[in-house]
Amino acid sequence: MIQRIQSIWLFLAALSMGCLLFIPMVTSTIAGVEYYVIASGLYQKLGKENITVEANLPLLLVAGVASILCFINIFNYKKRQLQRRLIFISIIYIIIISFWCSQQAKKIPGGLEDANYKVGMFLPVMAIAFCVLAVRGINNDEKLLKSADRLR
Repeated sequence: MIQRIQSIWLFLAALSMGCLLFIPMVTSTIAGVEYYVIASGLYQKLGKENITVEANLPLLLVAGVASILCFINIFNYKKRQLQRRLIFISIIYIIIISFWCSQQAKKIPGGLEDANYKVGMFLPVMAIAFCVLAVRGINNDEKLLKSADRLR
């Protein structure tokens, strides 16, 4: 059965996790130097130059895998049970990424008390919401197929 809305939800989840790789989660300015945290690590911005203070390659890889997993899952529309399982695995990955990002944000100089939370901090929450909506769409397809089978 050709999917309808769940493909859009999965695409939005993949897009929000992909944006996590580029959009800052937390920023802080100390003595005229701006620090920001993205999924690939902690960076320092001096004028137009960005300097890597601490790189976090494992977090970058896990965030990339979660984004790719959500995107590839769009094409599993003929295997709804597998698609549902992969969405639950994606949700687990996203929860792990959120916790990991919060630990990374604690390393920002000056602490979280003076930090400004940006859109990147809410992207994992949005991705989980999109994944839940995709599961709901798959369940609606299952109900539709069962009702069509009863009519035959």
